[in-house]
Amino acid sequence: MSRHGALYQDIVPFTSRFYDKGKFGRIFPSLPPFAMDTTKVREALKDIGKKGGIMDAKDDMNQNPVNLITDPTLQINNPNSPVMGAGMTFLGQFIDHDITFDPTSSLERQSDPEFIENFRTPSLALDNVYGSGPGASPHLYDQSDGLGIKMLLHPLGSQGKDGIDKYDLPRNSQNTALIGDPRNDENLIVSQLQVLFLQFHNKLVDAIRTKYPTKSPSIVFNEAQELVRWHYQWILLHEFLPLLCGEDVVRDVLTNGRKFYGWHNQPYIPVEFSVAAYRFGHSQIRPSYRANFGTANKPNPTAFFADIFDFAADHNSPDPNDLRGGKRAERRFIDWHTFFNLGDGSMRPNKLIDTKLSSPLFQLPGFASGDVISLASRNLLRSLTFSMPSGQRVAHAMRFTPIGAEVFSDLKHYKVNFENSTPLWFYILKEAEVQQMGLKLGDVGARIVTEVFVGLLEGDNTSFLSQNPFWKPSLPCCEAYRTNKHFTMADLCRIAEGKTLVEF
Repeated sequence: MSRHGALYQDIVPFTSRFYDKGKFGRIFPSLPPFAMDTTKVREALKDIGKKGGIMDAKDDMNQNPVNLITDPTLQINNPNSPVMGAGMTFLGQFIDHDITFDPTSSLERQSDPEFIENFRTPSLALDNVYGSGPGASPHLYDQSDGLGIKMLLHPLGSQGKDGIDKYDLPRNSQNTALIGDPRNDENLIVSQLQVLFLQFHNKLVDAIRTKYPTKSPSIVFNEAQELVRWHYQWILLHEFLPLLCGEDVVRDVLTNGRKFYGWHNQPYIPVEFSVAAYRFGHSQIRPSYRANFGTANKPNPTAFFADIFDFAADHNSPDPNDLRGGKRAERRFIDWHTFFNLGDGSMRPNKLIDTKLSSPLFQLPGFASGDVISLASRNLLRSLTFSMPSGQRVAHAMRFTPIGAEVFSDLKHYKVNFENSTPLWFYILKEAEVQQMGLKLGDVGARIVTEVFVGLLEGDNTSFLSQNPFWKPSLPCCEAYRTNKHFTMADLCRIAEGKTLVEF
């Protein structure tokens, strides 16, 4: 339990948790579901999230992907965020895959989260990158130098914008990625984020071996792994969370402690977080992205612009013209200038957080006939399956004033009282829209997300926040770090893909 655990007993929703760390759980176990599971409610949820429905941004997918990015008249329902770059959404997806994995999840069965297995350790330890380590997961590691402590990568034979060599994930003969979590090959952007962290680890292994040539391979690996983990945790705590939840909320939780999310022995993942609050990122995904600026090792390079998913694209093609994962081709890499602020003005913005999702997300590829293929409908149905409380009840439990029924007027005609008892995921999106103009999460969303992440760090005795809360990034090899005394995803990109050796 947090050092501020005494505060919890004064708050009605909080009770001491005994959830197994391998299970999901609830922050507010006493709150009733937002609705009864009836055919009428299920059909209403499907309709709210259907293609062409009230959550569909209705992007013109007949447009060239370049136009969807650059033409403001095509972004009326997908407005730009002036404060957050496009890469933060996919960093959020990468982080989610680090802490949660329920491969048996179903939209149809009634599920008590206490009995649902979480196949990912609920800590920010990058086990989606490292697997079980070089001994137990040798297929993830490069054995060519006889040490097996660097991560395995596959050179693409391409060079990016700055003449930097580009890599793909290692794959077997059937193109299945050899990685700690198969979901990190769902789309090209998160796949390349996985590559970025593999490169970051390898750079630190080289730096440690150069500075300390007598250290054993196992010690070198352990030190590099800890550095990677701590810098990643720092970015989450000092860049990702402040942008998403607000510096004031993060500062309050760090200074005054968690008020709602707590446990007795080990952290768990609450369904209020995994099924609702942390799914805000689905609203930030754009219909198309610029993956890269072209291959610098070819004459007349052509930039790679593509839709995030194109349902009409041939999924059997080795190089379809969309950003799905599971493919290898010379052009299928990311130039991070588009996604993080590398200082050249190329970064593209995220879209605002609101109740509109980009149109490709309403027709997801890879599902069988008869499945629900709209991401919005799937999220809403999952809220029903997991008996999620309404946003209004959670706001009351957290002592916030709920947003009024009038802002949910588009739900009123379903005649199932969603305007007064709103699915928590939809409520959190609307809350961000009306309280923060979509720039960041509102009261309920920000507090849940911040408390869970801080709690996971405080509950992990290997995190920097537990071992050394005064620790700061220790790689002053970037001019941006030396100048600003900070460390961001842009710095990690520069180090991971840099041509020079990291210096401590």
